[in-house]
Amino acid sequence: MKPQHVIIILNNGSGLEDGPERKAKIAERFEHHGIPASFVTFDPGADLEKTAKDTALKSPNSTIVASGGDGTISGVSAGLAGLPNQFGMIASGTFNYFARSLNLPETVEEAIDVIARGKIRPTGIAMINDKVFLNNASIGAYAAILQTREGIYKRWGRSRVAAYWSVVKALATLRAPLKLTVTYDGKSFNHRTPIVFAISNAFQLNQMGLSGEDCIANGRMVLLIAPDTNRWGLFKHAAALAFGMAKRQTDYKMHCSSEFTLEMSHKSRAVARDGELARMNGPFKLSMRPNALNLIVPEAFDEPVR
Repeated sequence: MKPQHVIIILNNGSGLEDGPERKAKIAERFEHHGIPASFVTFDPGADLEKTAKDTALKSPNSTIVASGGDGTISGVSAGLAGLPNQFGMIASGTFNYFARSLNLPETVEEAIDVIARGKIRPTGIAMINDKVFLNNASIGAYAAILQTREGIYKRWGRSRVAAYWSVVKALATLRAPLKLTVTYDGKSFNHRTPIVFAISNAFQLNQMGLSGEDCIANGRMVLLIAPDTNRWGLFKHAAALAFGMAKRQTDYKMHCSSEFTLEMSHKSRAVARDGELARMNGPFKLSMRPNALNLIVPEAFDEPVR
């Protein structure tokens, strides 16, 4: 059903991509479809979940649109979870895993065309404790990768090559592995690993060169645990992921469930969720929340998994 009104939430501080020209282009395209549009902007570091939730509660009949990368879309999704508002996306990030998993186009005009003409698809989200993620959540080496990546982006700009280089640079300084206990389906396993990686997005799993679509299709998530190895082995595993050549049970141990509990000696850990980094206290409970979002997807989209 065509939206009667849209509210676009976008980042004030992400440079030219979400600057005045992009804002004008978005408004013009919605006007082309005869849809009134207004904007809510936020600054880096703002509580995006609260911004999205407050916006939706004030306008329960409006369609909320997130304009940005996976981090922005994930933050807006967290605020909209369980609310009746329709949710559209204009993806403008580096990877755009969530948008691409739904066959959403990556140009402003085509993304807005989908919002104007698409259909509603109830879609689940994943949680780590009380925080939402749409693609992945990770503890361990990936946190260091994110910190390194931001410095590389500032110097060289945002690109997939820069993102991959940050993996190599960060792993060169990696220290001791995690010691953790993973519990699910009544079973517990002890691991030593530099990284534990939960994925709820089948598209990203495929991009990493790994199977597991059946797990996600059944409403569960995949937990990847890298083997405890020397620095060269860790480089090999990271490169296998970056270039889509990872092998199940060789480069990563794979578990599948709708709920996991991760326990480790240090309670407070840096946790990466959809590219955003924050400290959280354990133990860490991973779970699925079905049908939490009313997503607008292309009319022709009928894939069983995302």
